This record gives sequence, structure tokens and C-alpha cells, in this order.
Amino acid sequence: MLTFEEKLAIAESFPELQRKNVSLGRVNFHYEESVSDKKNVVYHLHPNGNGFVYGEFLSEYDTDERGMVNIRDFSEDELRTIIEKSILSLSRTLEEAAIVEDYPEEKWKNDEGHTLILVNEDDMWNVYAGLNLDGTFNSYGEAAEYLHEEGFERA
Repeated sequence: MLTFEEKLAIAESFPELQRKNVSLGRVNFHYEESVSDKKNVVYHLHPNGNGFVYGEFLSEYDTDERGMVNIRDFSEDELRTIIEKSILSLSRTLEEAAIVEDYPEEKWKNDEGHTLILVNEDDMWNVYAGLNLDGTFNSYGEAAEYLHEEGFERA
């Protein structure tokens, strides 16, 4: 089992998380860019080594009624992985999560703040604007060229 200090160092290594000290020596880490009301990624990391990571949308983990995964016995790699997945789950809208499922995907943004999602689905590259399919391409290069022509850059 990792110590409190080791778990703390891992959580602090994610620059997108903000540390929040709470009662009894416990520490939370918030993801302020969350697209949902949920902000806690690491919750009640305790000096005894216990703690939780938000995993409501992570089907590969057992969660409690609050959507939290107990990380008491996690290894360093397991803890880094679940924190990364938790942040990613909180950075997607429900619509985006429904579109990309387990497919590789990239976000592309333009100067006006619009976002498109490029998803590799079944040997094709699809561009989505929200839930709407914007284009389908045979290769990543074709899709990237289209996105560049439309004024989008990888986010």
C-alpha cells in the first residue's frame, strides 16, 4: 500500500488539479474545469492512506453510492490511471462520452471556442460537432486536413 505522502505526491503531479485541505488532515483535489457539477477527483485522502477517487462514469471500477472508488490498496500505476480516467470523465459532456465510448478520440478547437471531436471508429475517422456527425474520412490525415482548413487545431 502506498503511504499518504506517496498518494499525495501522485495527486499533486496532476497540474490540472487544485489541492484543498479539509478537516482531520484529509486532502481533496478538485478539477475546476469539470463540465459537470462534480469537481472532486481525489476525495478525503487521509493520513492513514485511505481515500477515494471519483469514478461514477468508469465502468471498470466498483463505486460506492456517491460514485467514489476506494484507493486504499492501489499501486502507483493504478492510482495514476484512475486519476487520469476520472479527469477525462469530468472533462467530457455526457453527449461526448456517449459518442466516443471506448474509441480513440481527439478534441479540436478553433479561435471562436468551438470544439469538434475526431473519433477513430471502425477504421474510419469521424468528426462530431456535439452529437451531430460533421464528416467521415478514410484516414487521419484527411480528417486533420479538413479540420485545419476549417480553422481548428488539436486541443
